[in-house]
Amino acid sequence: MTAPRIVALSGSPSAQSRTRVLLEELVQAIVQRAGGRVTLIDVGELAGDLGLARARSDASPALEQRLREIEAADLILAASPVYKASYSGLFKHFIDLIDHRALAGVPVGLIATGGGDRHALVVEHQFRPLFGFFGARTLPTGLYVAESQHRDGHIADPLVRARADLLIGEAVEALARSPVPARAAQLFPNA
Repeated sequence: MTAPRIVALSGSPSAQSRTRVLLEELVQAIVQRAGGRVTLIDVGELAGDLGLARARSDASPALEQRLREIEAADLILAASPVYKASYSGLFKHFIDLIDHRALAGVPVGLIATGGGDRHALVVEHQFRPLFGFFGARTLPTGLYVAESQHRDGHIADPLVRARADLLIGEAVEALARSPVPARAAQLFPNA
């Protein structure tokens, strides 16, 4: 049996990103418990390619490779900083280029970071509907982490830590279930 493919999608346009540090912390905990091959997709590193891709047909080879990696994932952890009550524009543009059929049934963990508590509902009001459009199976526990709750590269708040542990457990359980149907082969037979 092949190792599950876990894609960690960091939606931060910044090179020094709390979102990415948090995402790496979470994915490391999942891999320790469930195993798997991790691909980190950082939209900040794809900014130039994304800026030139108005449609999937405009994608550079590097961007196309990243899109195929997320479309073939067995588990996705999707994380973005919050800007003006929503995910980053680069994050959304990357998501817009994914084939609308490719994420059906794929478990997706939803993670957001922000400056304060006022954005805490962004996971439910922005992220969950976005992945619902794709028919993805969003994990029940969404995670929002404010700046004051994440220090020195780790979750510092015990309540947020408990939510993170729930999300990690749900991700491990999702990987243990029967694998996502071979949708990539069904949807993209000539790939």
